[in-house]
Amino acid sequence: MAFTIKCLDCGHTAPYFPTSTNCPRCNSQWREAEYDYETFAKTLPLQLPNRPFDLWRYRELLPIRNPNPTLTLGEGGTPLVQAVNLGMMLGTPNLFIKDERQGPTGSFKDRQAAVTIAALKEAGITEMVAASTGNVAIAYSAYASRAGIKLWAFVTSLVPAVKMREIALYGSQVVKVTGSYDQVKQVAAEFARQRSLYQDMGARTITSIEAMKTIAYEIAEQLTAFQPITTNNGKPSVWRTPDWYVQAISGGMGPLGIYKGFRELKQMGLIDRIPSIAVVQADGCAPMVNSFKQGLETAIPVTTPKTHIETLATGDPGRSYTLLRERVLETKGAFESVSDEEAFRAMHVLAKMEGISAEPAAAVAFAGLFKLIRAGVIKPTDTIVVNCTGHTMPAEEFVLGTNWTRDVEFPTKQTATPEEGLLSALNQVAPNRFPRVAIVDDTAEARRLIRRILQSQGDFKIFEATNGQEGLELIQRELPDLIILDLMMPEMDGFAVMDALKANQETANIPVIVATAKELTADEKARLGSQIQSLMQKGDFLNDEFLDEVKALIK
Repeated sequence: MAFTIKCLDCGHTAPYFPTSTNCPRCNSQWREAEYDYETFAKTLPLQLPNRPFDLWRYRELLPIRNPNPTLTLGEGGTPLVQAVNLGMMLGTPNLFIKDERQGPTGSFKDRQAAVTIAALKEAGITEMVAASTGNVAIAYSAYASRAGIKLWAFVTSLVPAVKMREIALYGSQVVKVTGSYDQVKQVAAEFARQRSLYQDMGARTITSIEAMKTIAYEIAEQLTAFQPITTNNGKPSVWRTPDWYVQAISGGMGPLGIYKGFRELKQMGLIDRIPSIAVVQADGCAPMVNSFKQGLETAIPVTTPKTHIETLATGDPGRSYTLLRERVLETKGAFESVSDEEAFRAMHVLAKMEGISAEPAAAVAFAGLFKLIRAGVIKPTDTIVVNCTGHTMPAEEFVLGTNWTRDVEFPTKQTATPEEGLLSALNQVAPNRFPRVAIVDDTAEARRLIRRILQSQGDFKIFEATNGQEGLELIQRELPDLIILDLMMPEMDGFAVMDALKANQETANIPVIVATAKELTADEKARLGSQIQSLMQKGDFLNDEFLDEVKALIK
């Protein structure tokens, strides 16, 4: 395979060897792979139709000279799922989820492990060290065991025990460090140095960035199947890109790799633009977001992370932030942070709306998406892809017995445990005062989505009507405690329904929440003002206002 390694600092190019981690000229550890893009622009599209849809379909653009098919576990080729329900509720119909949970060990780190282990096996390396907050070590453990490579997995003691047990299940040596993730990295680096072992260095590891870029390749191919195009500025076009790519981050390696993938596709003429990159962190450990919002080119570390989402608790991103900041500015993207509570709430919303169960770290991306849409940063017409990665499948404790971990205490003062977060807003609403709700809407999808939101609050008895006349008869018959009413319906619209309700003493005082997709005039708003509890625009059903209004009624 024709590829070289180029230094990001001095531009020097050199051959690739996994054990050569520094630029021969300037000693920088920040380098990346380059390929013969002009040739592959012509040959790759012709070869792809005959290849399986997995990571290795792009093998000419990976830093492996002779890919070993015996090492693969089926990595890559994860589904791109259109989030129809969530998209309707958010008012963003072109919303897609890249379901990286469906990798061999349940996260997008499988790509990183697959390519890196293949390179190490090719180079004859038999032992390695990795520091991890969970998913990286799990992925490396699976692939290292398949390749016969010994893995020393250094993890913080705050990593969930179920993840530690899964690492050990593959035969890796778990070293549990009582300290922050940044301290874990220090211990792992010193261990690797003393034993002269290969060490994974996160975003500085060439194979890691190269592996992550395959997500961009797949998205471009898959999105084109959803939204076919024939011309692009008058020229033939092959693949389509989203307007936004959204991902939760810890150290930032994922978006750096995805950006490189889109950049390479554009360089080869297979796409015409790079999507805006949106990266999301947990509020309790958001050094990149905080530094970006202060206009800083280098990140101010967070020394005492205060988040329960430990897999995102990287307090010192180092140069990864500087590089990612450049990519975000270039693509007119965004940095955003969310609270643990917002992430936990997003977990519930995602599961109940789309049938996708994601771990808290992945839910951070969706919580960030909600904020960016509400802020108007992401527009309703934009095409959006969100990375959903990570699983919650535990390895039971009794499987391993005892002595499966080694403990190390980092010699520094420990930080206080953060307070328990609040429960998700979706689980805090009880239907004790207004248990009977009528939904009147002529759109089946809207009725279904409103029903799901209410069901997520508790055990309501819900009545439905498909038009105004049917709704009026239902309300007069059932006398519900709350009405959610669509304004724009044929024949008898919501205005007429409310006039009829107001004229009837039995129904005049039933609270009404009006939902409409129409931008109302001042006169129409004035007409509604004295008759309704709240006016909600369709597409805002996930807005806090909606949940607040429902909660206010049932307190």
